[in-house]
Amino acid sequence: MHGDLERLDAGRWRLRFTRVLPHPQEKVWRAVTEPEHLAHWFPTTIEGERRPGAPLRFSFPGGQAPPFEGEMLAFEPRSLIELRWGPDIVRIELRPVDQGTELTLLDTLWERGKAARDGAGWHTCLDALQTSLDGEGSPRDQMEAWGEVHLHYVEAFGPEAATIGPRRMGLSERRSLIARRPRDRVAWLRWRARWLVVAACSATGAAPCGVGVAGPLDGSS
Repeated sequence: MHGDLERLDAGRWRLRFTRVLPHPQEKVWRAVTEPEHLAHWFPTTIEGERRPGAPLRFSFPGGQAPPFEGEMLAFEPRSLIELRWGPDIVRIELRPVDQGTELTLLDTLWERGKAARDGAGWHTCLDALQTSLDGEGSPRDQMEAWGEVHLHYVEAFGPEAATIGPRRMGLSERRSLIARRPRDRVAWLRWRARWLVVAACSATGAAPCGVGVAGPLDGSS
C-alpha cells in the first residue's frame, strides 16, 4: 500500500505506487481522466486536450500555489495517461485483474529531496481516489492523514529524500503535534492550516491531496 522510491539509470528518482481497486477499469479510467472526478483526489486540475503533445495547465484548489504548465506525453484510452507535470513526469497505468483494476502511479522526480513529501501526498491522494470510487465517506477526510503518512516516508526513504518539505520540525515534535490534534472544528481547521503551510508544495511538486466538490463517482454518470 505504501509507495516505493526507485533510482533510475539516468540518476533521477521515481516514486512508484500500486493499488488494486475493486472497480471496473472503465470506472477507474473516468476517475483518473475526467475533471469532475479528478477534483476528488488529484492535487491539481488537468486543463487541456486529452491527446499526446497537447499543452496542459495545472491549478491548485483554493490557490494553494501558483498554476503551472505541462504537456500530455501519452494518452491511451482506458489504460495510460502520462503528463509532464512541471519538471516531474507523472504516469498512471491501468490494467484489469481478477479483483478489479490494478493502478500503477509513477512520479519521476526532478529532485530527490522532495520524495518523502510527495510520496505522502500521492499516498493520501490515492486513498482519496479509493474513497471516491467506493462512494462511502468523504474523500476530503483522507487529507487528515497526511502528517502521519509523511512520518512513514521520511523514515522509509531517509533524510536525503526529505530535504524539501516540513523536515525542520523533528519527528518527535510532529508525532506530538499529531497526538494533540484537536477535536473541535475551529481548532481542527487551524491545526490543518499549519500542516498545509509546512507541507504546501511549490508549483513543481505534489501537495497534500487537494480535493474538490464534485459528486461521487458512481456507475451511472
